[in-house]
Amino acid sequence: MKLLTNIQESYEELRYKTSWPTKKQLFKSAVIVMIASVIIALIILFMDTCVEELLKLVYNLA
Repeated sequence: MKLLTNIQESYEELRYKTSWPTKKQLFKSAVIVMIASVIIALIILFMDTCVEELLKLVYNLA
């Protein structure tokens, strides 16, 4: 019985007390996340390339 009460209360809170973003807000947020993901991926690629070249240099000298 308590489980059903909890489910009903959760539904009511999600339905009536939660503010959901508009489609425009959701789209803007998605674009920002995609741009940030690309920037972070490029930073990681740059760091990985630098470490790879450094390791090649170290192993070629040894």
